[in-house]
Amino acid sequence: MSGRPVSGWRPADWQAPPGVRAGVTTREGGVSSGAHATFNLAAHVGDAPAAVAANRARLAADLSLPAPPRWLRQVHGIAVAVERRPETAGASGSVETGRPTGSGEPPEADAAVSFEPGVVLAVLSADCLPVVLAHHSGDRIGIAHAGWRGLAAGVIDETVAALAAPTSELSAWLGPAIGPAAFEVGAEVRAAFLDGDPGAAAAFAANARGRWQADLYLLARRRLERLGVARIEGGGACTFTETPRFFSYRRDPACGRMATLVWIEPAGRRRTTT
Repeated sequence: MSGRPVSGWRPADWQAPPGVRAGVTTREGGVSSGAHATFNLAAHVGDAPAAVAANRARLAADLSLPAPPRWLRQVHGIAVAVERRPETAGASGSVETGRPTGSGEPPEADAAVSFEPGVVLAVLSADCLPVVLAHHSGDRIGIAHAGWRGLAAGVIDETVAALAAPTSELSAWLGPAIGPAAFEVGAEVRAAFLDGDPGAAAAFAANARGRWQADLYLLARRRLERLGVARIEGGGACTFTETPRFFSYRRDPACGRMATLVWIEPAGRRRTTT
């Protein structure tokens, strides 16, 4: 890591496998202005392209990333991109469901996995739940953007499957998301989860408006536990209520996005902290 302070970065509070680094940005420490102030990392939300580029460059420099993050074109789906180093996957360095992307553009996916050191996986969020996964040996990693649609459809399941490892040997970290006190949903959202898991009712509390307060963290934990993931850490921060720290789409629809990153450090660069 460079000697400068790390702008808008919170290391993951988990027992990381050897060589695995992960964390999430905050909205602080960047150059964006207005609704995107200040550390917006998304290029699709109307922020000035120069500001986004400067923020991304600052993130890479402050963390001494081994390579630029592999951004995704997120659509609230369940597709998983398999990310490789360029020398092993061609110019784009990305494979989605086994097929090279070819164009060099980010693949349309809401999750990614990698089995190679030096590949930085990334998802953007501003209320949805970022989920980081890693094998206990530190030789494979995954990340998922889990809003309620993707979570109900199985984005975590697909990411775990793409890691091709016994689930008892995986660890998960849950990044910041909208908390249950702020996340009001309709009956159709509750039904989408209960259809495959009646026990998911525990993650929904009825409110005085005839709607439901949904707990994304509990829903994700249930899914991970049912899959057999051994260790689940993180969770609890609320993007909606922690206004100075996080962007929140539900609070401010014109907002920026935080980035959650995970990577395996190349052997010659490994250190004890992120």
